[in-house]
Amino acid sequence: MTQAAISIRLARSADASDVAAVHDAAWREAYWGIIPGRELERMVQRRGPDWWSRVIARGGRIAVLEFDDKVRGYASYGRNRLAVSPYRGEIFELYLAPEFQGLGFGRRLFDAARRDLIGHRMGGLIVWSLADNSRAVGFYRHLGGIKVREMEERFGGEVRQRFAFGWS
Repeated sequence: MTQAAISIRLARSADASDVAAVHDAAWREAYWGIIPGRELERMVQRRGPDWWSRVIARGGRIAVLEFDDKVRGYASYGRNRLAVSPYRGEIFELYLAPEFQGLGFGRRLFDAARRDLIGHRMGGLIVWSLADNSRAVGFYRHLGGIKVREMEERFGGEVRQRFAFGWS
């Protein structure tokens, strides 16, 4: 009997295609029926391997979760994009390939990103989620996130609510 190896590490240039593939599958699964189809397609297509290569090359903080030596999830994170906020760190994105959701891997990625942010003196953490994405909203609440802010986001001609969850 063999055991699968699970690891989390910072992304390398060679991971760009795998991160793009996870992004593509996860976004299509998470946002189908929430983000209008044409807008969703544009957003997914914009984030291909070249886009991820540039982010990684510029030093963007991206943690990848590997399962059996293949990237199955990622979290991108850094300094909070809101200038005035008690939360210094932000997880911009946290996604897993659909078949790896619900297995505890998301918590592992979240914890790894949070530890790295704290290690870089970015204590206090915020994460945004579309309000209609009930799986993500439930996930962040389960991790102890408190809804601290609401905003609207426009997708083409449609508006969606998004929530910010915070951790001290």
